Amino acid sequence: MSISVKRRTVIPPQELLKTLTLSGEEDLDAQIKNWVMWDRNEATLQQVTEAVKDQDWAALRVRLCHRITYLSTGLRGGMRAGFDSLNDVVIIEVAQGICAYLLEVYPSLQKRQTQGVVVGYDGRYNSKRFAQLISTVFVNNDFKVYLFSRMTPTPFIPFTIVTLKCLAGVVVTASHNPKEDNGIKVYWTNGAQAMAPHDQRIHDYMLKNLEPKPSSWETSSLLDNQMVEDPYRQVYPLFYATLKKLVPPIYLETNECSQLRFIYTALHGVGYPFMREAFYQARLKPVIPVAEQKDPDPEFPTLTKPNPEEGREVLKLAIKKAEAEHCTLVLANDPDGDRLAVAELDPRGRWKVFNGNELGALLGWWALENYKTMTAKPAVSNCVMMATLVSSRILAAMARTEGFVFVEAMPSFSWIANRALDLQKSGRTVLFAFEECFGYMFGMSLPDKDGIGAAMQLATMACHLRSTRNVTLIEKLREIYDTYGYHPSVSSVFMADSPDTITAIFENLRNFTDVGGYPNCILEGEFDVVHVRDLTTGLDTSVDDKRARLPVTPEAQLITFTFTNGYMITLRSALNDIKIKVNAEICALPQEKEWEELHDMLNRMTNAVVEEFLKPEENGLTDSSAIQQP
Repeated sequence: MSISVKRRTVIPPQELLKTLTLSGEEDLDAQIKNWVMWDRNEATLQQVTEAVKDQDWAALRVRLCHRITYLSTGLRGGMRAGFDSLNDVVIIEVAQGICAYLLEVYPSLQKRQTQGVVVGYDGRYNSKRFAQLISTVFVNNDFKVYLFSRMTPTPFIPFTIVTLKCLAGVVVTASHNPKEDNGIKVYWTNGAQAMAPHDQRIHDYMLKNLEPKPSSWETSSLLDNQMVEDPYRQVYPLFYATLKKLVPPIYLETNECSQLRFIYTALHGVGYPFMREAFYQARLKPVIPVAEQKDPDPEFPTLTKPNPEEGREVLKLAIKKAEAEHCTLVLANDPDGDRLAVAELDPRGRWKVFNGNELGALLGWWALENYKTMTAKPAVSNCVMMATLVSSRILAAMARTEGFVFVEAMPSFSWIANRALDLQKSGRTVLFAFEECFGYMFGMSLPDKDGIGAAMQLATMACHLRSTRNVTLIEKLREIYDTYGYHPSVSSVFMADSPDTITAIFENLRNFTDVGGYPNCILEGEFDVVHVRDLTTGLDTSVDDKRARLPVTPEAQLITFTFTNGYMITLRSALNDIKIKVNAEICALPQEKEWEELHDMLNRMTNAVVEEFLKPEENGLTDSSAIQQP
């Protein structure tokens, strides 16, 4: 996975091309020539030239005639040679595109030289190298660059933008992807991840600036450069001071007196020293790290997938450590520190691994408690909590009882953060937002998910509950469901053989009945569909004008079915994807107390929707994750 960064000095590119016999296919040969002329990395250049010598035209066509796409979620891919992957050439191309777009938006030289951009990186192979290349491109265009000199969690990048009033920020990370991958995320001036129209403009400018400038390779220009500054010492104390302000002083005192201890795993990522400091600032007992996973390691040697969504499997060593230390709580960050997973030992000696929706329920309740504790005259009706449309509706149920405003969000944290900033500007107090895949934004100290701050809050909540009422997180979750209604959820992913199959499945759903239109029931009429929302076409039958209030995305597939008994299921697939993601939930009323029956109904209805709507056998779909409650 590690790409050598030795520069080729033996054979000039023009001479090297003369030694190669090309394919005779005009479009492929043009891209081979581009690669040989542009790439100064010996390892990736050799990958391409060896493939040419081996006449592996099919592989070269895949790598060179397809281009990795910049999306609102950033850029991720395997690390290897080719325009379809992550490597020095592509990183420079993307950096040149971001830079060119920023030059258009911020033509002022003074702004570029004073506010500048921030660049950070995680512990993966080549992350530091890629960060240096990105920084070099910016410095060459007269931007001040705040380049972190050490690995930092992703949340430090949006926090630095907001704190130092930077124009933008870039972090090199592939988050919880496999070890072969890397990627980048781009944050805009407001501290949120860049989304429309910025994502498309960045992609367009990248395509206009593909050839790496010779100066873009000269990372030595970063040395002793007055335009390059490490913001770590300035930002580090401010980050924790801001997190600490979100904890009421009375809870800090509770933390100091609590004997509750926590096992922590960084999953071979960057999180441990930052989580250690968070616990110190919150006056919590020091975290007990899982030694084998404490330090950054790009090989992720103890994990198949360093992803909190893998549940018990990814927490196996942490749970083992907890049992050895007689601890009842386990915390885990993903490798770049922006997600949080939690497990707790129940009184019967069984480990409960909370799913993302359950943690969202707990942290949402806690956010409201914090607000009421810290505010002399709470204006709950002016407060907002948010969750994505594929996440649990538990916050909506809570809002109906408590009086705050619930806002449903598109399934991306860039959308959540930008919407939250708009709400804040309009005078609202945004308390909390989450997505079901373990992303939590507690307050507006930084407009993105933050696994460090979320862990600090959750640990404080656990200490408060245990100290004041002798209640566990598991018991508190049951109290929340008892008060606001049981909200069990399930999820699954189905794989198809091609994007065309996905498109056909969704088009069939839109023309499902004999008279055309969407399915109106399952299990031969036992459960009826009451509303359909199709964000591909803009339909929402739950409102009078039948027009969806959330953004319409014609390039993606996204349909939500709501049934008469409170069951909701969303089926979605991204552009050119071969996956269909399924998210389902029953939103029970507080008076519905037969939780086991509701859980069984959830699974039965989800299986029925899958069989009747997706028709996996007929469409050749494979289930890559069993439908079950985590």
